[in-house]
Amino acid sequence: MKSIGFPELLVILGVAVLLFGGKKIPEVAKGLGEGIRNFKAALKGDEEKVEEKKQA
Repeated sequence: MKSIGFPELLVILGVAVLLFGGKKIPEVAKGLGEGIRNFKAALKGDEEKVEEKKQA
């Protein structure tokens, strides 16, 4: 399977701008990053540490 190249990345970025608008993209990226971070923490079993960081 071929990896994503520069032209494909530009098309994906263009579609994202059309769907969400320029102002909404940082919020979407932040939510996606937090979701990935929580998923990785859950896989490692570090849920207690993540909850402690949120409360602090």
